[in-house]
Amino acid sequence: MPNATPTPGKGLISPNDHTLVMIDFQSQMAFATHSIDAVTLRNNAALVAHAAAGFGVSTILTTVAEKSFSGPMFSEITDAFPNQAMLDRTSMNTWEDAAVVKSVNEIGKSRLVFAGLWTGVCIVGPTLSALDQGFEVYVIADACGDVSAEAHNRAMDRMVQAGARPMTSLQYLLELQRDWARGETYELTTGIAKKFGGAYGLGIIYAKTMLGEHASEAG
Repeated sequence: MPNATPTPGKGLISPNDHTLVMIDFQSQMAFATHSIDAVTLRNNAALVAHAAAGFGVSTILTTVAEKSFSGPMFSEITDAFPNQAMLDRTSMNTWEDAAVVKSVNEIGKSRLVFAGLWTGVCIVGPTLSALDQGFEVYVIADACGDVSAEAHNRAMDRMVQAGARPMTSLQYLLELQRDWARGETYELTTGIAKKFGGAYGLGIIYAKTMLGEHASEAG
């Protein structure tokens, strides 16, 4: 029988053990996204971006044909990284872009977390490519979208079957915090949740107002 110890599993992410890659969160890509509504998509992308920025996660922001076709990256993301340059590409598969791969290598982390549009093209491409080259890959499913629910779901199936690990945007935030005793990031985490965490965020606002300062701690 194994011996239980109070230590986190190796499959859990932490702020310093991965690189977040946010891909093609642009208006032209969003127009045809129907697997998730635009408001929820933008909210989830903002939650992920602000969580990564707040916890100091190494992050790559990349666009495709920004000036000629797809438009700028969502302001909810760029607001979280005001001084970070976009890596603009021509390739649909982010992993085939030399500048992006150079950034991955310079950062030097073997665990990658992907989010972006569309799931079946711009996320499947780098996910399968990175897995093939020995990287560990997570995909934030509700911070991705595609032209239909079928397209998104089949893309997620394909990536999971290849070895990618799915997660959600709120899960990403709470996994970075993981212990409410981490006081230095407590206000950061609850603040992001209150702003972008939907019903969970409303619950935090209610609990703090009605029941006291630490009533929102849960998980």
